[in-house]
Amino acid sequence: MAVSLQKGQKISLTKERPGLSQVIIGLGWDAKNQKASLFSKTKPFDCDASILALSNKKLTNNSDVIYYGNLSHPSGAITHLGDNLTGDGDGDDEQIIVDFSKMPPSLDSLIVVVNIYQSTERKQHFGNVKNAFIRIVDPKNNIELCRYNLTDDYSNLTALIFGELYKKDSEWRFNAIGQGTTDPTLNSLIKKYH
Repeated sequence: MAVSLQKGQKISLTKERPGLSQVIIGLGWDAKNQKASLFSKTKPFDCDASILALSNKKLTNNSDVIYYGNLSHPSGAITHLGDNLTGDGDGDDEQIIVDFSKMPPSLDSLIVVVNIYQSTERKQHFGNVKNAFIRIVDPKNNIELCRYNLTDDYSNLTALIFGELYKKDSEWRFNAIGQGTTDPTLNSLIKKYH
């Protein structure tokens, strides 16, 4: 049975499941109903999930940013399964596979972020999003290990630091962060980690 996490809670992934070598990070969200005005159409609500692979809490290489424009890490340890442009439908909207067995030893932290594509131009923010979650799944048996549902009010915030997978004492753990920011683009968010 999956552990339901609250903001700030941490869980060990590999200690609880010896032999766990891969996980699927599933992210989901729904856009709240937005009414178009008489003179404008409602723009699609496009959230983009990404991973920033850090070494000692720093981003050292552009190839360590895994997102819709760079779907896999050079090591093969992190693979983004593609962009969802609307968030429509049930279940995961975007998925990222992490293979701990291929992880370069220098990478010790994977920051999972979501930003709204063209948030400024489209005048969109996370106050227009509902049912946002991140979950970690064991792909061997499709068992959900943990889930973190975002419940805070993220109005006027355009990016989210959802959570972090990090290595401590040879174990991979997950931290439910849930921190909103006003970063308008992924590039702006990345600058926090240089």
